[in-house]
Amino acid sequence: MPNRLAGETSPYLLQHANNPVDWYPWGPEALQKAKDEDKPIFLSIGYSACHWCHVMEHESFENPKTAAIMNERFVNIKVDREERPDLDSIYMEAVQAMTQHGGWPMSVFLTPDGVPFYGGTYFPPEPRHGMMGFPQVLQTVSEAFKEKRDQIHEGSEQMKQYLQQSGTLRPARSEPDVGILDAAARTLAGQIDRVQGGTQGAPKFPQPMALEFMLRYYHRTGDRNILALAELTLEKMARGGIYDQLGGGFHRYSVDDRWLVPHFEKMLYDNALLARVYLGAFQLTKNELYARIAQETLDYVMREMVSPEGGFYSTQDADSEGVEGKFYVWTPAEVVDVLGPEEGKLFNLLYDVSQRGNFEGHNILNLPRTPGTVAAVAGVPEERINEIASEGRRKLYEARSKRIWPGRDEKVLVGWNGLMLRAFAEAASVLDREDYRRTAIRNAEFVLSTLVQKEEVPEGEVRLFRTYKDGKAHIDAFAEDYAFYAAGLLSLYETTFEPRWIETARALMDTLLAHFADSSGGFFTTADFHENLVARPKELYDNAIPSANSVGAEALLRLYLFTTEPEYEQRALQTMQPLMDVLGKAPTAFGQMLCALDLYLGPSAEVAIIGELRAGDMMEMLRAVWQPYVPNKVVAAAEGEDEEAARIVPLLADRPQVDGKATAYVCRNYICEAPTTDPVEVARLLTNRAKQSSI
Repeated sequence: MPNRLAGETSPYLLQHANNPVDWYPWGPEALQKAKDEDKPIFLSIGYSACHWCHVMEHESFENPKTAAIMNERFVNIKVDREERPDLDSIYMEAVQAMTQHGGWPMSVFLTPDGVPFYGGTYFPPEPRHGMMGFPQVLQTVSEAFKEKRDQIHEGSEQMKQYLQQSGTLRPARSEPDVGILDAAARTLAGQIDRVQGGTQGAPKFPQPMALEFMLRYYHRTGDRNILALAELTLEKMARGGIYDQLGGGFHRYSVDDRWLVPHFEKMLYDNALLARVYLGAFQLTKNELYARIAQETLDYVMREMVSPEGGFYSTQDADSEGVEGKFYVWTPAEVVDVLGPEEGKLFNLLYDVSQRGNFEGHNILNLPRTPGTVAAVAGVPEERINEIASEGRRKLYEARSKRIWPGRDEKVLVGWNGLMLRAFAEAASVLDREDYRRTAIRNAEFVLSTLVQKEEVPEGEVRLFRTYKDGKAHIDAFAEDYAFYAAGLLSLYETTFEPRWIETARALMDTLLAHFADSSGGFFTTADFHENLVARPKELYDNAIPSANSVGAEALLRLYLFTTEPEYEQRALQTMQPLMDVLGKAPTAFGQMLCALDLYLGPSAEVAIIGELRAGDMMEMLRAVWQPYVPNKVVAAAEGEDEEAARIVPLLADRPQVDGKATAYVCRNYICEAPTTDPVEVARLLTNRAKQSSI
């Protein structure tokens, strides 16, 4: 019989709906039951693309004997960490404090009041490698809860105080200064693997926020060493197995030190963040490889990760047919069957497909050799190798599409959608892709019509839901939802110049300021109208996604440049300032905040363009604006004397058109150069602004 998870929308929770465990979703019913029956809570947190979550479910939660112990002695709660980052943050911090490590599935035991007193991650079904078996853990914890209540109470109170104090910030001794950026760049340069890129050792996680900072730092200083390290990482990832060489898009991370063997799940946020980094690298270097990777990644999302309504799905699973990576791997014979003997042999040579294999007897496609090297070895022209690679990827993708696909988590999360919205909007501008622009607009229209709360919201406020699936939007949104989606809408404005997008971005940031801000600095994860939890978490560090505080600070600074409203700049500084002492020492933890600091320190460029929005001269002007890499800029445009547009975006006010042509004003701190109708001059002015930043 299905348990109480059967009524949920989360695919992860629904995966457990037929377990013999009497699971509850997080909510008043479960919490009250624990108090009424004086039982400890077993809280299990995971996500649908988590391989070890599936393993623990199969080994323990599907086991009737284990389930019987759980049902008799505990109130069992299952949480999707992607739906509830607040709970994930609180209890992960507790598990890390108790065990010195963390991960998923997260297994936490709580008092009936929700305070953690014991925890871990994956537990095997029987004792193994020095770990207790899960049934043994259940029995030990249950007996301790009955017989050692005083000790558990004392320990849980200490943990509660620890969790409640962890987000408190104190003013930093350092002030915002370029020296912090210099220190961060030196630290990063010392951490990079000089052979394979990325941080040293294994596993290797993509660090898109740190990579973005490295590109910005080169732009500011001309430090070729930092650019070379960033490019090494970008090229190695693009050629490795962490990148899906057939379908585009990145897997979660590499288990080895050379980007070959990934954990095969594909996360929406990774692909949003990495697409933007490759896009910026293309602007900076003009290396077509980076443009190709950005486009293939976004094309993959359009093809496989967009709902019929326009929302972006969350993840694709690592497993298919119960086997991790099975969907993605090949044997030499399978390649030859699709491509034929001659082309198959050359394709296998190029993409490292061998009889021995590079992954459990099979092969993950990767590019350890260049087409030129393979051409020389095979004695054929390089153009022939490139043709075989291009056509072979297409044919093999078609063949792979006939396999059993990995599961897909089809919930729509506002924050993650904001990251991908920004990627599509910026790519539409840089690559002049109208399909990307349409995808971005469609996403914004869907999210803002479906995930905006319409009941019991104070007049003048915009409040969001966190998640949507199967026609149902629910759960109050978190700080990352407001910050990420506002940042995406600002980029959408810059590619459409429809004032409604910047108006909504401003409304979302005003809600963030009103209901999430902490007087000691930064933003709490939850709003002041959120349910009371054991602690009110605050995410300060970048993890797999950037922190809400770093993206919020950057969005506030961008809003300031568009609107000239000084409060936005002041609140951004209040968010950043308490972290000034640590940014230079831990750049991989604060990559996005370093990008925000770079924007704050400037110089920035404010570009206003007046003219017919879809006319040829306007298109030429916009190409000149988006061709160079100038990360610290905002771009506004309007047709003629559009008073409403100028009211919403003061950057456009008092900008007359010259000779009826598209006219650009390139400004810094609202001190503007003479207006110009020459795209070449616009590019020169922007480049000069960039050069000033390296002084």
